[in-house]
Amino acid sequence: MKTTFSNPVIPGFHPDPSVCRVDEDYYLVTSSFDYFPGIPVFHSRDLVNWRQLGHVLTRDSQLQLQGSFPPGWSQGIYAPTIRYHEGLFYVITTNISIQKSFYVWADNPQGPWSEPVFLDSWGGVDPSLFFDEDGKVYVTGTSDFMGEQTGIYQAELDIADGKLLSTRRLIWEGTGGSHPEGPHLYRINGWYYLMAAEGGTEYGHMETIARSRNPYGPFESNPANPILSNRSTSKPIQATGHADLVQAKDGSWWCVFLGIRPVGNAKRHILGRETNLAPVSWNEEGWPVAGNHGLAELEYDAGTLPLGEPAAWEHREDFDAEMLGPVWNFYRNPEPDSWSLKERPGYLTLKGRVCGLSEKGSPAFVGRRQQHKNCEIRTKLEFLPEEGEEAGLTVFMNEKFHYEIAKTLRDGVPKLIFRRRMGSIMQIAAEVDYDGSEVILGIQANEVMYTFTYAHPDRTTTEVIGKGEVAFLTKEVAGGFAGTFFAMYAAGSGKNAETPAHFDYFDYVPLEDRPLNLFEVFTRSE
Repeated sequence: MKTTFSNPVIPGFHPDPSVCRVDEDYYLVTSSFDYFPGIPVFHSRDLVNWRQLGHVLTRDSQLQLQGSFPPGWSQGIYAPTIRYHEGLFYVITTNISIQKSFYVWADNPQGPWSEPVFLDSWGGVDPSLFFDEDGKVYVTGTSDFMGEQTGIYQAELDIADGKLLSTRRLIWEGTGGSHPEGPHLYRINGWYYLMAAEGGTEYGHMETIARSRNPYGPFESNPANPILSNRSTSKPIQATGHADLVQAKDGSWWCVFLGIRPVGNAKRHILGRETNLAPVSWNEEGWPVAGNHGLAELEYDAGTLPLGEPAAWEHREDFDAEMLGPVWNFYRNPEPDSWSLKERPGYLTLKGRVCGLSEKGSPAFVGRRQQHKNCEIRTKLEFLPEEGEEAGLTVFMNEKFHYEIAKTLRDGVPKLIFRRRMGSIMQIAAEVDYDGSEVILGIQANEVMYTFTYAHPDRTTTEVIGKGEVAFLTKEVAGGFAGTFFAMYAAGSGKNAETPAHFDYFDYVPLEDRPLNLFEVFTRSE
């Protein structure tokens, strides 16, 4: 029986985790930003092995992702919190695209979830809910969009209709770190504990805590703050923070938190901010101590957690079901006629839209998170494009940073192309003639390079058409708050395409994640 576990417990782009327990079951949500459906929701019996149940926001009426921000900026859903109270689950969050905070509720975390209840008089971001023992409900969050004084704000909430029952009040300015955010309020042993992230969600990130006998303070800061941070260390997990506490049924305490795994010694990460887990103890003064005396580690003793077996990784998606599985996402709200599982049963059909991968909008795009630094992707595409139409595979960070391999028709000649988009530079780096209706497209990923390949379904040879550096798709270069996606896409070259692209399957094969030595780095970069 395993007695230890490894971080991250949910790899890939799963930031800002929030967790709650119902008897022996744990439920967790994370931010989803520009991707639809919004807010993935997970279930676990041991806090380590998580299974995605689906998403909280699955309808356009719940989630509108067309905002006014420039391309390349992360919009959409920021920092949700999940709580359970008197038979109902609540998730509260902010949609930056429309600059409004809201909550939804459900009696089953698999959904369906309610229509949004907007907090019209709230104005802040990163809201969290706290149900007090006396029946009062508080919403706690950060400053608003209008330059309000930085800090943590709070008000009493009528959970029935979303109306504030008191004025928003600044209750804590934090410990002096920049950007106090992601607060959660708890009542433990007669104290109100207020926990928040500070330092910005980068390499100075940290989790701090304060307490008071009153929900509005004044709050006394923990003299040992931060309670969790890997700043100024060489730990393999960095940018740790945005934590949420949970007590297991046996009385032990734990916290989920976000962190990144930079590549080698470079301060760059490709997979996005991931969900991690650490034990929490309490010192004699009644303050929590997270992780290894405040440090986040890759591996911990599981203690009394009843560790189960992780679910087997499903390498292949055959598109035989009537609905897409929960790992799949669209980029923003999809146009209904841009994709189908029914038009050709057993295939995912995409029809290119006016909007392509480099435009602000919703392209014909179905993708899943990159969750391993080393992995292989394959798909079989059947497509006979008209002039200018294209379809294929992309490694996508945002509109300004992505690579793709695609089948297209240029000047009447069917071709395969490899394209790079890096900021304002867009280049078709390679092209080959390809006269066939079907092609197997592939991507091999490691810590240094993405390698793009193609093969004819009836032949054994696989050809390399191009390579793209991992570094250009890292958050430190591309910006935003998301991680990379592997996606199937189609585009119509400025108009809606006439020809459907049929994807027969999608393979995602994880490979061993291990550090590369210098010889391997230079060899793989050639």
